[in-house]
Amino acid sequence: MKRQMAGATTVEFALGLLIFLMLLLGIIDFARMLFTWNAANEATRAGARYAVVCDDTTQQALVLARMQALLPQITTVSVAWTPASCTAATCEGVTVGITGLNYQWISPIVGAAAPLIPMPSFSTFLPREVMRKDPHSPTICL
Repeated sequence: MKRQMAGATTVEFALGLLIFLMLLLGIIDFARMLFTWNAANEATRAGARYAVVCDDTTQQALVLARMQALLPQITTVSVAWTPASCTAATCEGVTVGITGLNYQWISPIVGAAAPLIPMPSFSTFLPREVMRKDPHSPTICL
């Protein structure tokens, strides 16, 4: 009789541990998603900052590389100068955005049901600055 009770305790512990680990992994996954969301916001801000200071009106690849340093999952970035087709002297600002960013769950149950979660688009507008004429740093755009 006592041996059967020990087996029941082991089964109860295993079921309780399974539920606890799923809850723990779900919390960790949700924290990772919030981190990715925040990193995407910060990446758009950093990309817009780089674009507006360094006046790379034709080089979206440099802005993308700057943004991927913060969040490597970024693959699609849009850079729009205001007004369209302006020069470094006539631009008023820049809008940098991220589209098509997906989040990959790692939790076992949620990951099986929804492998990729589409995130919203992120966008940041910054007004024009001194465009490569920073008196404090000659290498600001390197």
